[in-house]
Amino acid sequence: MRELSRRGVLGVGALGAGALVAGCANGDRATSGGRPTFVIVHGANGNGASYAGLVAALTLAGHRALAVDLPGHGPAAHFPLSYQAPQDLSALAAEPSPLARLRPADNVEHVAGVVRRAATQGPVILVGHSMGGATITRVANEIPDHIARLVYLTAFCCVRLRSVLECYTTPEAASTLATTIPSLGDPQQTGVTRTNWRSADPEFLAAAKAALADDYDDAAFRAALNAMEPDEAWAVTIDDSRGDPATWGRIPRSYIRCTRDRTLPLALQDRMIAEADAATPGNSFDIHSIAAPHLGPQHPQAIADILVSLVQR
Repeated sequence: MRELSRRGVLGVGALGAGALVAGCANGDRATSGGRPTFVIVHGANGNGASYAGLVAALTLAGHRALAVDLPGHGPAAHFPLSYQAPQDLSALAAEPSPLARLRPADNVEHVAGVVRRAATQGPVILVGHSMGGATITRVANEIPDHIARLVYLTAFCCVRLRSVLECYTTPEAASTLATTIPSLGDPQQTGVTRTNWRSADPEFLAAAKAALADDYDDAAFRAALNAMEPDEAWAVTIDDSRGDPATWGRIPRSYIRCTRDRTLPLALQDRMIAEADAATPGNSFDIHSIAAPHLGPQHPQAIADILVSLVQR
């Protein structure tokens, strides 16, 4: 797995694209009245804006929803000068990134702050997509009494497996196409995975589409690429992201399986579900499936419908 450990996890799970205030018992929180707030956490190379369609669909269904920008993403994203046209790929491979200093604890602190504020208005359903699953698990470890439900949208849910990287060393990950997307530089040296999403190279575009969005039309696929950010903190990929059965494990949770996912293969999704369920007898995943690739369906209404259906659970 040497090549994977250095470059392959690109922005493993690129893009992509939880409750009352503390002190409430889990059962009281889950059955309390009022419409929830959906808090959505993006994956590697993503940002909150990528989920605008999903947020709109949830809002039009009468719910509060927001998609979080993790530290160093969204308006705070770093775009190297060499990423601009005309590109200097040699410089791009070596240019430092402020995301190299980011640690998973920074993501956890940021999302936990959002959840705490949202929880003052009513129940919170915390949704993680792709590598965002690693973040929501750690948030749940810290503030379980603020989260009514966790939702993993074709996302990493580490329980027995320690990290996102370790998930990719398993037999269930053997078919992943994440490692076929070319990346730049050595993350063990730069502290980030860096991907040139602005490449027009046909081989790059074919690999990225196959891995992330194989059933999108070309226009939608290019729009998705243009929403992605080049850098992701390597620490998020390698850090311990396991759920604690005593805290995370007592929160009701759902998993939305994307059955066409070729970045986070279905076999790996199912392994993580099974390992989580084994760790928390009596609190198993509520499972939903949708025929969609890693970025989710091209039109987000199908995901919104599943999320809305969880409100009554």
